[in-house]
Amino acid sequence: MNQPVPRLNDPVKSTSPELAGANGSKGLEWLWHHLGRRSFHVLHCGSPLQSTVDVLARCASRVYVGDLISAARRSHQQRWVSSAEVPIFKTERLFSELPTIPPGSLSAVFCWQLLDLLPRQALAEVISRLYLYLEPGSVLFFLVREPQLKTGADTTWYLETPTCFATRALGLSPFQYPPLSNRDMERLIPAGIAKTVLRRGGFREVLAVK
Repeated sequence: MNQPVPRLNDPVKSTSPELAGANGSKGLEWLWHHLGRRSFHVLHCGSPLQSTVDVLARCASRVYVGDLISAARRSHQQRWVSSAEVPIFKTERLFSELPTIPPGSLSAVFCWQLLDLLPRQALAEVISRLYLYLEPGSVLFFLVREPQLKTGADTTWYLETPTCFATRALGLSPFQYPPLSNRDMERLIPAGIAKTVLRRGGFREVLAVK
C-alpha cells in the first residue's frame, strides 16, 4: 500500500509472477487507495475461505459473503428455464445465494471470475443487480480471462493481504463460454471501465466505479 498508486486512467501492466501462488495486485492497490480510510461495507462473491474473510474484516466495517461463483458452476438444469422457446437464465436463483444487502450500501464487490462462468445473455442483468447494491464511488473488482486460457473455470481465488491474491492451483475445468474482450466489458459496465490491469497468466483485472 506504500507504493505509488496508478491514477484512474493510467495504463498498467503487472510484472507479478504466474498466477499459481501469490500475486501482488495493482488493481487492488488502486481499489483500496480509491476507497480511502472511511468506513465501508464489502461483498465477497467467491468461496468463503477464512483467509479472505479475515483480510476483508480487517479492512472493512462489514463483510457480506455470498458464493455466487459456486452457484454459477452448478448444473445447468438448476439455472435455466428450459421450457421457453429460448432458454432463460435464472438470475434470481443465482442472487438468492446472497444474504440480505441494503441497496446502495456497498463500497466494493469482489466478483473474481464470475463473468467468465455465466452465459453472455445473463451478464447485463447480473451486473445491473450488482450495481443496485453499490453506493456512489464504489467499485466492482473482476478477473476476466484472456482468449488463450481454455481451462480454469474451477479455480478458487483468495486474498492473502488486501493487495495480494492467490490460488493454490489453477483449475483444470474448461470454460463453457467465450472470453470477454475489453470492448465487451465496456458495453456491460453502465458507467464504463475505470481500469484494466494486464497480467501474465491469462487474466485481466477489471475495475468499474459507480
